[in-house]
Amino acid sequence: MIKEKIIAMGGGGFSTEIDNSLLDQYILDASGVDKPRICFLPTAGGDSETYIEKFFSKFSSYNCEPFCLSLFRPQVDDIESFLLSMDIIYVGGGSTKNLLAIWKDWGLLSILKKALQKGIILSGVSAGIMCWFEAGLTDSFHGKYVPLKSLGFLAGSVCPHCDSEKGRFEAYIEYIQKEEIPSGYAIDDGVALHFENGQLIKAVKSKPNAKVLFISKQSGVIHQRLVETQSLIQ
Repeated sequence: MIKEKIIAMGGGGFSTEIDNSLLDQYILDASGVDKPRICFLPTAGGDSETYIEKFFSKFSSYNCEPFCLSLFRPQVDDIESFLLSMDIIYVGGGSTKNLLAIWKDWGLLSILKKALQKGIILSGVSAGIMCWFEAGLTDSFHGKYVPLKSLGFLAGSVCPHCDSEKGRFEAYIEYIQKEEIPSGYAIDDGVALHFENGQLIKAVKSKPNAKVLFISKQSGVIHQRLVETQSLIQ
């Protein structure tokens, strides 16, 4: 039976953890392939050349085959065949709102669903994790955090960068309290959540004090449950 796998990072990986490859290596290892084909989708960051160069610089040093799909400067004729030939799809950070709009226009929503059902790992960081859940808390709008509906490949909501962006965690709790977004995960930088077939099977971290909380509302009261997290630090 093919397992549908999504690995969601609250923050970290190659873009910010310069000397820490633990989360990126975890994603590569999760593929179960000796030399996995991994494709970077930098859509949320406007296909920034700097971001793309940083991806190739880092992943070229790993035992994998790195690729990139630019939707601003398309380099393949058949996007569906290209993405479905991968073992891992890695979505970068930036504007979740723009990412979803551009993906929809290019027909990526159905392609990514096919990739998930085929057993290709869907992964990412920041905007690259909010896209997989029903909803998230985004800063795509200037000066404020607001709820944003997303693809719904995973149930519930998610909020990244809870330890590094002032006010984000508090805003997330407020929107759950007001029932404007469903219960979900508040994730620190350096934490990854590993889902299989829609269920969380493991949480891992690359930083000693990083954590993830599951935030829910029960009988009008907000509850915060600490999720057990396995350290990748040796």
